Amino acid sequence: MRFVYCPYCGTKLISKEIGDEGMIPYCEKCSIPLWDMFTTSIIVAVVNEYDEVALLRQSYVSTANYVCVAGIMKIGESAEETVIREVKEEIGQDVEALEFISSYPYEKKEMLMLGYKATVKKQDFKLSGEVDSVEWVKFDKALSLLREGGIAWKLVKTVIEA
Repeated sequence: MRFVYCPYCGTKLISKEIGDEGMIPYCEKCSIPLWDMFTTSIIVAVVNEYDEVALLRQSYVSTANYVCVAGIMKIGESAEETVIREVKEEIGQDVEALEFISSYPYEKKEMLMLGYKATVKKQDFKLSGEVDSVEWVKFDKALSLLREGGIAWKLVKTVIEA
């Protein structure tokens, strides 16, 4: 989100040079700089003990490719808590081990996605209403089902090659 008006007082912002940050939106009335903001989210390669990754179909995300579990962090929630909650909510799996892989800027949606590997014991899926379908996919087939070069593809590729 790029500020035009101060969220505290409503005054139209000016540009002001702030140290080595360069020109930043600034509220003269409140005397505060307002840096651009982004949403922080998680994306997860959910893997099981059989070298399989859970790949989802979510029509509101993509009708062409599979995707990974992903979700927005809630205020007061750590990234790790978000991963555990989203994996349980979206596909009904209990995370047994969690490993941070990398962060991925997603400029199109003004997001920072924190990528994780979540290890689970394979069990039947319990889908949320936002998931159309999900399947366990062997590592050697997974990348072909994801959008090449996309964030999910990069995450799964890193997890598979580790």
